[in-house]
Amino acid sequence: MGIEIERKFLPAGDAWRRAINTPGDKIRQGYLSSVKERMVRVRVMAPEAFLTVKGVKIGYSRPEFEYPIPIDDANWMLDHQCEKPLIEKTRYVVIHEGCAFEIDEFTGDNSGLVLIEVEMTSEDQHIHLPDWLGREVTHDPRYFNSNLVRHPGAWRRA
Repeated sequence: MGIEIERKFLPAGDAWRRAINTPGDKIRQGYLSSVKERMVRVRVMAPEAFLTVKGVKIGYSRPEFEYPIPIDDANWMLDHQCEKPLIEKTRYVVIHEGCAFEIDEFTGDNSGLVLIEVEMTSEDQHIHLPDWLGREVTHDPRYFNSNLVRHPGAWRRA
């Protein structure tokens, strides 16, 4: 069984932009099910596509199963079966002190939002946090991707 262990942060201003040295990857994703006990996500990050099933988060961890699927199938599901609006974002990856920080800059209905995630190997892993990280929002439901679909822009009232 796969386990996802991650923490999520808002940026502290725009300083994170200086850490980026790649153009970023465009991501389009949607949910076939956004029920917290069994979230089923479709994601296209060309040239690949994935179907991901996630369970309930306990602490920083939750079960996660991810499978590659044909990109044409993923695009069809995104266009015809997924809850709307879709999540659209550009992902940048910055390596800091040996950890990969994924910086997601949202467009579409959540334009203006930037979230930074770091995946860990254990819940007690020590991570040196870069100074361009702001407030931690790991457990704030307004910043869950599934809630960005159900309540786009609700994070603006943070």
